[in-house]
Amino acid sequence: MTSAATHMAAGTAPEIRQRKPRRRGRRLLLHLFLIAMCALWLFPLVWAVYTSLRPYGDTASSAYGYISIGGHYNLDNFANAWDRANLPQFYLNTFIIVVPAVIIVLLLSSMVAFGVARFSFRFNVALLMLFTAGNLLPQQVIITPLYRMFLILPLPNLFNAPGYGPFPSDNGLFYDQYIGIIAIHVAFQLGFCTFVLSNFMRTIPRELNEAAIVDGAGVARMWWTVILPLCRPALAALATLEFTFIYNDFLWALLLMRTGSKLPITSALNNLGGQFFTDNNLVAAGSLMVALPTLIVYFLLQKQFIGGLTLGSTKG
Repeated sequence: MTSAATHMAAGTAPEIRQRKPRRRGRRLLLHLFLIAMCALWLFPLVWAVYTSLRPYGDTASSAYGYISIGGHYNLDNFANAWDRANLPQFYLNTFIIVVPAVIIVLLLSSMVAFGVARFSFRFNVALLMLFTAGNLLPQQVIITPLYRMFLILPLPNLFNAPGYGPFPSDNGLFYDQYIGIIAIHVAFQLGFCTFVLSNFMRTIPRELNEAAIVDGAGVARMWWTVILPLCRPALAALATLEFTFIYNDFLWALLLMRTGSKLPITSALNNLGGQFFTDNNLVAAGSLMVALPTLIVYFLLQKQFIGGLTLGSTKG
C-alpha cells in the first residue's frame, strides 16, 4: 500500500509541474487582454481630458496640431463651455425630468412586482411577461407613431393652464412638455424595474405576508411597511441605474421637444457647435462637464450600481 501510494504521488508530481506553467501562461494572456481592453476603453476619455485642457489655437496651428504634446494648458475651455452652453439651466431641466421619472418608475414597478411576486392568481406570469416584453421592443421602431400621438394627445387639466401645476403647459399637449418626456421614460423603464424587483421579492419569505395579514394589515400597508423596506438594496441599485439611463438619454428630448430652453443637458451640447465651425476643444470640455453628474452618482453608489448588474438574475 505504501509503495503504491508513493509511486502514484511520484507520477502525479511531474503532471502538476507541467500544469503550473500552462496556468501562468493563460493568466498572463488574460491579464494582457484585460489591460489592453481597459486602455482601449479609457483612451477616448483620456484624450477628451487632454484636448479640453488645450486652447484651440494650439491644436489648429501647424506647430502643434491635435496629435501633439506641448503648448499651453489651462481651464479656459471649461469656463467658456459653462457660459456659452448655459449649463446651469440645462442641468435644472435635466433634473426636472430625471428625478420625477426615477421616483415614478420605482413606485409603479414596485407595486406591479409586489402583485406578481407575492400573490398567486391566474394571469400572474402573463402580467409579468407583458411588462417584460416592453424591453424587447426597440425604441426607434415607434418613433413615428409616438411623435404623431404627442402632437394630438391633450394633457389633463392639471397641466393645461400656464403657470399651473408642477409642470405647466403652454400648448395643452404632451408635445414639447416635461411631463411628456417623463411619461416616455416611465413607460420604457417600467418593464425592466418590474422584472428585477419581482425576482428580488420572491426571495423574501412568504411568512412575512402571513404575519402581516394576521396583524390586520391590508395589501397597501403590507406593500409599504413590510415588503418595500426590505427591498432597499434593490431600489438603491435600480435608482442608480435608472438615473444613469434617463440622464444619458438624447433621443426623446430631441424628437419630442422644440423649445431650446427646455432641453436636457445632453441636448445642450449642440449650443457649443456653430453652423460653419466647431471648436472641438470646447465641445470636449462641455462633454466632460455633462458626464460629471453620472460619474459622481456612480462613485457614491458604486456598490449598489455593481450589485444592480446581477440583481434579479437568480431567485431563491
